[in-house]
Amino acid sequence: MKMIVAIIKPERFEFVKKALEDKGHISMTITEVKGRGAQKGISLEYRGGKMTVDLLPKVKLEIVVHDKDVVIATLTGSARTGKIGDGKIFVLPVEKSIRIRTGDIET
Repeated sequence: MKMIVAIIKPERFEFVKKALEDKGHISMTITEVKGRGAQKGISLEYRGGKMTVDLLPKVKLEIVVHDKDVVIATLTGSARTGKIGDGKIFVLPVEKSIRIRTGDIET
């Protein structure tokens, strides 16, 4: 099993969620986070002065799957806008999963 961790733009979340559901991946954990990457933030005008916001709101998705390739393709296709700041995907190994309610172990 693999854990897919994706950091995406908040405005792309509904597209990503729908695309994953269409592929049969319904279970996910979502966290609202702030971060910065290659885009290094944005400049805004506030009360006549310039201000830089370097920590931007993002959505962090965590999904544990057997077929990581389908999920990665779905994530990249639905989250991509083609602009800087689209996000990043990380793939991590998962040794086992234990369902708390039943104690069932999945490896």
